[in-house]
Amino acid sequence: MVPGLEGTVFSPATRERLAAAVDLVSPTAVAGPLDVPDDVAAGVEVLVTGWGCPALDAEALDHLPALRLVAHAAGTVRPVVTDALWERGVAVTSAAAANAVPVAEFTFAAIVMAAKDVFAIRDRHREARGQRPVVDHARMGTRGLTIGVVGASSIGRLVVERLRTLEVDVLVADPYLAAADAEAMGARLVDLDDLLDASDLVTLHAPLLDETRGMVGADQLARMRDGAWLVNTARGGLVDTDALTAEVVAGRLRAFVDTPEPEPLPPDSPLYDHEGAVLTPHVAGSLGNEVTRLGDLAVTEVERFVAGEPPLHPVVRADLERIA
Repeated sequence: MVPGLEGTVFSPATRERLAAAVDLVSPTAVAGPLDVPDDVAAGVEVLVTGWGCPALDAEALDHLPALRLVAHAAGTVRPVVTDALWERGVAVTSAAAANAVPVAEFTFAAIVMAAKDVFAIRDRHREARGQRPVVDHARMGTRGLTIGVVGASSIGRLVVERLRTLEVDVLVADPYLAAADAEAMGARLVDLDDLLDASDLVTLHAPLLDETRGMVGADQLARMRDGAWLVNTARGGLVDTDALTAEVVAGRLRAFVDTPEPEPLPPDSPLYDHEGAVLTPHVAGSLGNEVTRLGDLAVTEVERFVAGEPPLHPVVRADLERIA
């Protein structure tokens, strides 16, 4: 991972756990596999990787011929895994489940705040300075809303779990989800078009793949109810930004966007200043003290590997067709 990042990813207690489970070839992080010293590289069986780790291609794996496990202490493993890694039978685990927790928390908070009209009220209150009423009771509250969750990913499932604490109807759209599984989650499975038609607020949790890029375009946005919210804490490429901007500027839709495309949006984007938009600079995922949760999970995977136990969050090649 990026040298120095290990101090953020691993708490002192977690570093002690890792040192107790394996023999560390370096007390600090190295930038990539080829930076592992030649005199120890041949014996390396476990890599703990994170943000900044380059792809583990054939050259890297030739340098680490004994490698048996990659425990990724970040979100998506996509930048790290390669065909060469799968072909050599190296086990891969991901800490994406740990990263899902703060994203789900952030999304749930955004949904509640959006439904309560907090952002527009804040702006009106700042302008009115307490001299006139600024609360529109006809446009606020979560009770009885229909919330559409696009993607039953780890994050999507955690969002649904939190939404069940509210008196809302939860719809979910995911081509890999069975109706019975959606029901067990506390949601109702529908297709994307029906979800867009019926929802007061739509929150995106699908992975960005070739087939999902631009999945919410002008036609899909046009299906949404007047005044509905679109919340995106997933990937900006899921949404046609120009089409979304047009809908927000027209005053028909509202948007909470943490992950736009392009990222960041150009300085002249109307979404920065429009009362119907809330922009945050990619802060939903693990930040600050939340990052150590990823290190904790990666080290747990290493401990289980050393003990001969199965991984908690394995990743196989087929998973890449449907994960972020």
